[in-house]
Amino acid sequence: MMNKLAAILISIICLTGCQPVKTDNEDLQKKIRSNEYFGFVKNKALEVVQTGFNAGDGYGEVWIRDYNTFIELSAEVYESEVLKENLLVFFRMQGDDGNIIDGFIPKEKAGDVGYDYRYSELEPRYAGHKNTVETDQESSLVQAVYKYVKATGDRSILHVKVGEKTVAERLEWSMEFLMNHRYNKEYGLLWGATTADWGDVQPEHEWGVYLTEDTHYAIDIYDNAMFLIAIENYLKMIEEPPQKEYWEDVRAGIANRTIKHLWDANRKKFRPNVYLNEDPWPEWFDESRIYYTGSPALAIRAGVLDEEKANQVVRNMINTKKYAGAATLGIVNFPPYPSGFFKNNSLRPYNYQNAGDWSWWGGRIIQVLVKSGREQLAYRELLPMLKRVQKHDGFYEWYTVDNEPRGSGKFRGSAGALGKAIRRLRSWAKTVRSKKGK
Repeated sequence: MMNKLAAILISIICLTGCQPVKTDNEDLQKKIRSNEYFGFVKNKALEVVQTGFNAGDGYGEVWIRDYNTFIELSAEVYESEVLKENLLVFFRMQGDDGNIIDGFIPKEKAGDVGYDYRYSELEPRYAGHKNTVETDQESSLVQAVYKYVKATGDRSILHVKVGEKTVAERLEWSMEFLMNHRYNKEYGLLWGATTADWGDVQPEHEWGVYLTEDTHYAIDIYDNAMFLIAIENYLKMIEEPPQKEYWEDVRAGIANRTIKHLWDANRKKFRPNVYLNEDPWPEWFDESRIYYTGSPALAIRAGVLDEEKANQVVRNMINTKKYAGAATLGIVNFPPYPSGFFKNNSLRPYNYQNAGDWSWWGGRIIQVLVKSGREQLAYRELLPMLKRVQKHDGFYEWYTVDNEPRGSGKFRGSAGALGKAIRRLRSWAKTVRSKKGK
């Protein structure tokens, strides 16, 4: 009765000249349409990706973990054949066991920088390398091909023959590599070396990109969330997958065991690492106190969290930014690993992958927030990332906790992540407006 009465009263009042009350969505739509930073940053991002495919001006290689984050933006400025060719290079340099390289560089530019370069008769133009501490190259390539197909509509890449196998077959082969060589049967999850969240530097070596006899093997959220998304993409992309039920079972099992082994119910967060042997830290150090922002967001995207846990993860990200005094959600972790914990000095506290602030990841977090229905929060948290692009007139690789730019000034991963975040919010605003029109 009260609801009916309220409706009648509102109708009477509005007949006398009131304006419809704007919803939060309507206000947000208006902000998205009129925000000056959106257009500037999106155009700037297109300018940056149009200049090439290497990770940034500080890198010579085309890296699959970076290409995976800007290939959709590149599709707006390049012909599909150009994008396809870059992807095919990774398949031509695929290992005999199905593994995928990190990146490739023209042979003549492959300097003596410490990489154990790989060469292939199928791809004589390039030298490739693989950072073996990582477990994300195969998942990144599957995701990148999925994004390529979705962005261009070109499914022909799946039928291209590279050597004796088609691309579709090689995609599955790359996932089989992870199950054969990076799968721990005890936990039923993928493993890699100890790193700071999604990082590619282990603590036991001065450079830290290769597995060594001193490596401390660990299971973490990043590797497994990336794999879950890759399996999902593969099953959507391949018509009549030859082992569909098998991969569906793998995905369901990894999703369940991710929560079972990696969710810390007491702290209401993900454990940074679960170690297969001893951990690399001093006895006094409690790693469970460290919060990550990047991989928990991927866990939301991978669909392993119920709504309560997802909301908690989002609160954790906001609090991590707050307590660190960081400018954006792109801060890798907080608190940082103490000084001296990584032999590579780049990972000293608040530097690089140890509590550095990365728009490359911040933009991906924003995408997850939009996709999971948290548009208001996404808009709010995206703005400081966009403002510093305009302030410094570029997409820097990372920022200090004081919001000062560091690393490559044209980091394509940052351009791609922010460009896609903008596109997602604009698409949401357009969709909501269209529904209202109906």
